Amino acid sequence: MRIGLYFGSFNPIHTGHLIIANYVAYNTDLDKVWLVVSPQNPLKPSSTLLNEHDRFHLVELAIKDEPRLRASNIEFSLPRPSFTVDTLAYMGEKFPTQEFAIIMGSDSFQNLPRWKNYEHIVKNYPIYVYRRPGHEITDTFGAQLEVLDAPMLDISATDVRKWIKAGKSVRFMVPDGVISYIAENNYYR
Repeated sequence: MRIGLYFGSFNPIHTGHLIIANYVAYNTDLDKVWLVVSPQNPLKPSSTLLNEHDRFHLVELAIKDEPRLRASNIEFSLPRPSFTVDTLAYMGEKFPTQEFAIIMGSDSFQNLPRWKNYEHIVKNYPIYVYRRPGHEITDTFGAQLEVLDAPMLDISATDVRKWIKAGKSVRFMVPDGVISYIAENNYYR
């Protein structure tokens, strides 16, 4: 089975994330997409992060009825901060019969040379990159690259958090079940 790994903080998961994951699951040669909730991205501050278990639960709520998507908390048991190369090595040991690929936006792809042991990643794993406006792919860094024109929504988790804090509605930006759980637990206030 070929599995695409879509890493993210998902703080919180929103419709933009879900559109990308669903598009990749149904419009590439990948069999499934796992949304890998990262406890701590080494390139982002962690001060605004909701607890990783709560973020994982929100991802599970968002994708519960979609058979080709799966939430993964595999990085929760790994050293922090989370480095993709270490996660991939661990997943290779834990799931030796699976083939893994990475899914990311062209904005993240531009930062690939800043990643720990990125040369190993590009040599050993295909990368599916969805285009993001203003972030053209000018260098492949030697990667086995598949560039995707997935539907894009200009939604950011940062904006979702700001709107929630300001008491504004995020309906249609975030799945209803996720909105309800966020409200019940007073997250992002």
